[in-house]
Amino acid sequence: MPAYATVQLVLKDMEAFGKYREVAGQALGKYNGKFIAGGPNSEVLEDSGAGECIMVLLEFPDADSAKGWINDPELQHIHDMRKAGANTRVCLLPPA
Repeated sequence: MPAYATVQLVLKDMEAFGKYREVAGQALGKYNGKFIAGGPNSEVLEDSGAGECIMVLLEFPDADSAKGWINDPELQHIHDMRKAGANTRVCLLPPA
């Protein structure tokens, strides 16, 4: 069953984040993950004070793949690049 993860990003260093974006797809691909929707042009429908952020929706074949992607020691340097460019929150969504 497909698993979905949200990534919430508050950019802090555009140059560092740009470098992350160049390699992010490779990291996702290792676990058959893919970018589904989101990005800087998302339309905010409600904000009760959370503040400005970018949201991204990722799809993985299953929850274990999503957890593998975020916990893979070989990908840690790529996750560190993301964290250098943005404050992030990554959430695995439970099945409906």
